[in-house]
Amino acid sequence: MEAKMTMTETWLRKHRLLYVGATRHPFIHGIRDGSIDISAFKTWLGQDYLFVRAFVPFVESVLTKARKGSNDSDNDVEVILGGLAALNDEISWFKNEASKWGVQLSNIVPQKANLEYCRFLESLTSPEVEYTVPIVAFWVIETVYQESFAHCLEDGSETPAELKETCQRWGNEGFREYCNSLRKIADRQLEKATDDAISKAEATFLQVLEYEVDFWNMSHGGT
Repeated sequence: MEAKMTMTETWLRKHRLLYVGATRHPFIHGIRDGSIDISAFKTWLGQDYLFVRAFVPFVESVLTKARKGSNDSDNDVEVILGGLAALNDEISWFKNEASKWGVQLSNIVPQKANLEYCRFLESLTSPEVEYTVPIVAFWVIETVYQESFAHCLEDGSETPAELKETCQRWGNEGFREYCNSLRKIADRQLEKATDDAISKAEATFLQVLEYEVDFWNMSHGGT
């Protein structure tokens, strides 16, 4: 008997073009084939540092919602806590990387795409937004980075040596397993969700992909 398709699998097939647009963006192709303009990478570095700082309170709110809204809160809290702990290390990594590339983080001003994305994340922290919706957002945000940067490490890639550490940070197998854990949580929540919650979660899935494309565009110089 064929296994029933999960909700996330259904969405990934249904919205394949947008998903590919987010995970195979020209910015990522530029890293993979070695043609990226380093100024674009520096733009991404500074803007993503600001994004990660705004991402922390979002993840904290997901953790809070998991305690109340999950049907397996112990598991969910453990997975989300692991992600939250990793963000502290990630912020340190951005600071070190910025120093290496001569990017003055204190001078970085968030660009429009970044501000809008952060505002969107903040809207998901509202108590009225039930757990299923932000856990879907969390899964997609992490997975886009995992798939994008893993693509830059595949056989045949010509990723510059000085950018390989960045790609390894999100493209590694451990991070992929973490993303799969988030996906399992999202699918479990979606299985028992109301039609309204599923509809809102799918809309959020699409919004995240659009924001990710906008973020890459911003880093790529608006092209």
